[in-house]
Amino acid sequence: MTTTSPGTVTPPAGSPADPAGEPATGAAREPKVILPSDGPGRARVGSFLVVAGPPALVGAATIGIWYLLAYFGLSKTQRFILPPPHEVVKVGFLDWANLKEILQGLQSSGIVALVAFALSTVIGLLFAVAMSEARWIERSFYPFAVALQTIPFLALVPLVGFWFGFNEQSRIIVATLVSLFPITTNALFGLQSGDAALHDLVRLHNRSRLVRLVRLRLPCALPAIFTGLRISAGLSVIASIVTDFFIRQGQPGIGGLLQNYSANLQSERLYAALIVTCVFGLAVFWAVGLVRRLTIGRWETSTATRSDD
Repeated sequence: MTTTSPGTVTPPAGSPADPAGEPATGAAREPKVILPSDGPGRARVGSFLVVAGPPALVGAATIGIWYLLAYFGLSKTQRFILPPPHEVVKVGFLDWANLKEILQGLQSSGIVALVAFALSTVIGLLFAVAMSEARWIERSFYPFAVALQTIPFLALVPLVGFWFGFNEQSRIIVATLVSLFPITTNALFGLQSGDAALHDLVRLHNRSRLVRLVRLRLPCALPAIFTGLRISAGLSVIASIVTDFFIRQGQPGIGGLLQNYSANLQSERLYAALIVTCVFGLAVFWAVGLVRRLTIGRWETSTATRSDD
């Protein structure tokens, strides 16, 4: 042990208390153990399996049950009700003429759904902002918005058809009315649910209503707005397909094709059109979810982390 100054003691080299950690001369070096690390590649594979594994298993089980019902639950004469999956793929997807007809129908219905979704988003947000800014506007219009939601939208199709004609314009109007309520109510809920302390703080700084709306209320309402967008996106797709059953002018939509295939007992094409419709609905739903993640995903994650702390 070496004493450098009064009150200061330096431990010998190689001792456990030596900051340098160098062993004493002649002492045996302990082997350095390197633990294997997972690495980013293995972590990404694990995350992908966690996300995609359960739906893949459910999909495989569904196809298996489908085969069992087609071959063991139905006789050959009844098999047209539920053709096996490979027949659906062969007739509906591998035959270009059939697939082209289905894709053209999907294009017609998809345009109606996307235009209606965009219109309902703009109109719904404007109504929500107006109702959140003035109580008299909310008391005047909100009951009618609720009443509009209670009307079966199948009953709206002939009414709108009488006014605007049985064409694509009427399909867009009906789909917009059907998908308008969720975005309006969710956006209004988000705009009215901000932190009261933050609102008081902004008022103390004498900020204008526009500044409060843009910098405080709309950012706080984004989670609720995206929840409404997801619901409205699904409703716009459903409404665009259902209106095809009643409005048959112009290019037939996917709903009109479903009706034709059902009337002609073309079950393979019918199931193929249903699968394409489901894929389109999922694509719209996932697109809205992706926009939500890119917009507020990091903020939501940090908020959840802080709340866990």
